[in-house]
Amino acid sequence: MLRSTVSLSQVSTNKILLPRNILPFNLYRELNPQRAHYVSSTKARISNLQNVTLAVSSAFTAFFDPERGDMIATLGETTGSIFVSEMRDNMLRDKTGRRILRERPRIHSSTINIPYLRSLPTGTFGKEYTNFLDGQNVTPDTRVKVQYIYDDELAYVMQRYRECHDFFHTLTKLPANVEGELALKWFELAQTGLPMTLLSSIFGPIRLSSKEKERLFKKYVPWALQCGSQCKFLLNVYYEECWNKNIEEMRKELGIYLVD
Repeated sequence: MLRSTVSLSQVSTNKILLPRNILPFNLYRELNPQRAHYVSSTKARISNLQNVTLAVSSAFTAFFDPERGDMIATLGETTGSIFVSEMRDNMLRDKTGRRILRERPRIHSSTINIPYLRSLPTGTFGKEYTNFLDGQNVTPDTRVKVQYIYDDELAYVMQRYRECHDFFHTLTKLPANVEGELALKWFELAQTGLPMTLLSSIFGPIRLSSKEKERLFKKYVPWALQCGSQCKFLLNVYYEECWNKNIEEMRKELGIYLVD
């Protein structure tokens, strides 16, 4: 499922690519000579032993208390460095992805005009996004800031991934209940390969009833793996410029189809 090599012809496609180190060293710096001002919140590096300790303790805590978003975030940062680099490389292969890395937009109530989005016509991406937020009684301001990734650009990639989570819900139309979140984790696994998503995908179903598990693995998982691996890499979408787009047309452009 996860690809380790890539041809030049594949670079122009919209399908998910997870290549390893095929760009010249520091090409991303040449492509982004004036990077924006996102700075990771922790500058004091931790040792390898401390990193492993954090990974194990966060995994243990997240397993027994799935509501601990801070522990899930820590697990993602301490186990996903290689994959975050690959996510960054995927963005560098795309014109819009490179612009996002250069400009580093943030998803926050201070950067998005939520009342304006609520006023958009039904069926637009912006309107459907606020419908999701209002339906779940959440805001864009709840994402934990990256702490344990020390390269500012990679820290931004992880931050952007977190802040786009509700956009993924909107596009896939998956609910924010346990079943929907697990389905989205499988989708994100196909997109990113992050170990955190794999662990959530494997251990999360323990919380489900037998009927819910059957529905998850027979209905949602096959859809998530196929759709997630075939659609456009979703971090290469400048969502802030898509508010007025028809969401059905947007799904078609991205190669996203809804689960039956």
